[in-house]
Amino acid sequence: MKKQKVTYSTFSPADYLDNEKVIANYLSLAAEDENPDVLLKALSDVAKARGMAQVAKDSGLGRESLYKALTPGAKPRYETIAAVMRALKVKIAVGVR
Repeated sequence: MKKQKVTYSTFSPADYLDNEKVIANYLSLAAEDENPDVLLKALSDVAKARGMAQVAKDSGLGRESLYKALTPGAKPRYETIAAVMRALKVKIAVGVR
Protein backbone atom coordinates (compact mmCIF):
# COMPACT_ATOMS: atom_id res chain seq x y z
CA MET A 1 0.00 0.00 0.00
CA LYS A 2 1.43 3.32 -1.08
CA LYS A 3 1.55 6.06 1.58
CA GLN A 4 -0.23 9.24 0.69
CA LYS A 5 1.75 12.42 1.02
CA VAL A 6 0.18 14.75 3.55
CA THR A 7 0.47 18.48 2.97
CA TYR A 8 -0.42 21.23 5.36
CA SER A 9 -1.27 24.81 4.61
CA THR A 10 0.56 27.56 6.44
CA PHE A 11 -1.30 28.82 9.49
CA SER A 12 -1.84 32.56 9.58
CA PRO A 13 -3.59 34.10 12.61
CA ALA A 14 -4.55 37.05 10.38
CA ASP A 15 -7.01 34.75 8.61
CA TYR A 16 -9.02 34.45 11.84
CA LEU A 17 -8.88 38.05 13.07
CA ASP A 18 -12.18 38.92 11.48
CA ASN A 19 -14.01 40.97 14.11
CA GLU A 20 -13.30 43.60 16.74
CA LYS A 21 -13.88 41.35 19.75
CA VAL A 22 -11.51 38.64 18.49
CA ILE A 23 -8.87 41.27 17.71
CA ALA A 24 -9.22 42.87 21.16
CA ASN A 25 -8.91 39.51 22.92
CA TYR A 26 -5.93 38.51 20.78
CA LEU A 27 -4.05 41.74 21.49
CA SER A 28 -4.97 41.70 25.20
CA LEU A 29 -3.56 38.21 25.64
CA ALA A 30 -0.44 39.12 23.67
CA ALA A 31 0.11 42.24 25.82
CA GLU A 32 0.07 40.10 28.97
CA ASP A 33 3.03 38.02 27.79
CA GLU A 34 6.37 39.11 29.23
CA ASN A 35 8.08 38.57 25.88
CA PRO A 36 7.69 41.85 23.93
CA ASP A 37 8.00 39.97 20.63
CA VAL A 38 4.62 38.37 21.28
CA LEU A 39 2.87 41.76 21.19
CA LEU A 40 4.82 42.84 18.11
CA LYS A 41 3.78 39.65 16.30
CA ALA A 42 0.16 40.10 17.38
CA LEU A 43 0.13 43.71 16.14
CA SER A 44 1.64 42.51 12.87
CA ASP A 45 -1.05 39.83 12.54
CA VAL A 46 -3.82 42.38 13.12
CA ALA A 47 -2.21 44.80 10.66
CA LYS A 48 -2.11 42.02 8.04
CA ALA A 49 -5.76 41.21 8.72
CA ARG A 50 -6.72 44.87 8.26
CA GLY A 51 -4.41 45.42 5.29
CA MET A 52 -0.79 46.37 5.89
CA ALA A 53 -0.79 49.14 3.27
CA GLN A 54 -3.85 50.79 4.83
CA VAL A 55 -2.44 50.52 8.36
CA ALA A 56 0.84 52.02 7.16
CA LYS A 57 -1.02 54.92 5.56
CA ASP A 58 -3.26 55.48 8.61
CA SER A 59 -0.30 55.36 11.00
CA GLY A 60 1.84 57.72 8.93
CA LEU A 61 4.54 55.09 8.48
CA GLY A 62 5.95 53.69 5.29
CA ARG A 63 4.90 50.12 4.55
CA GLU A 64 8.46 48.83 4.87
CA SER A 65 8.93 50.77 8.11
CA LEU A 66 5.77 49.20 9.49
CA TYR A 67 6.96 45.69 8.65
CA LYS A 68 10.33 46.47 10.23
CA ALA A 69 8.82 47.94 13.42
CA LEU A 70 6.56 44.90 13.96
CA THR A 71 9.22 42.27 13.36
CA PRO A 72 10.08 40.18 16.42
CA GLY A 73 13.35 41.48 17.86
CA ALA A 74 12.65 45.05 16.76
CA LYS A 75 12.77 47.80 19.35
CA PRO A 76 10.14 50.26 18.08
CA ARG A 77 9.63 53.54 19.87
CA TYR A 78 6.49 54.07 21.91
CA GLU A 79 5.34 56.67 19.39
CA THR A 80 5.49 54.07 16.63
CA ILE A 81 3.45 51.52 18.58
CA ALA A 82 0.95 54.23 19.58
CA ALA A 83 0.55 55.28 15.92
CA VAL A 84 0.01 51.68 14.84
CA MET A 85 -2.55 51.11 17.58
CA ARG A 86 -4.42 54.28 16.59
CA ALA A 87 -4.42 53.09 12.98
CA LEU A 88 -5.79 49.74 14.13
CA LYS A 89 -8.41 51.54 16.25
CA VAL A 90 -7.36 49.75 19.46
CA LYS A 91 -6.09 51.08 22.77
CA ILE A 92 -4.16 49.88 25.78
CA ALA A 93 -6.02 49.69 29.07
CA VAL A 94 -4.25 49.45 32.41
CA GLY A 95 -5.68 47.51 35.33
CA VAL A 96 -4.58 45.71 38.48
CA ARG A 97 -3.93 42.00 38.75
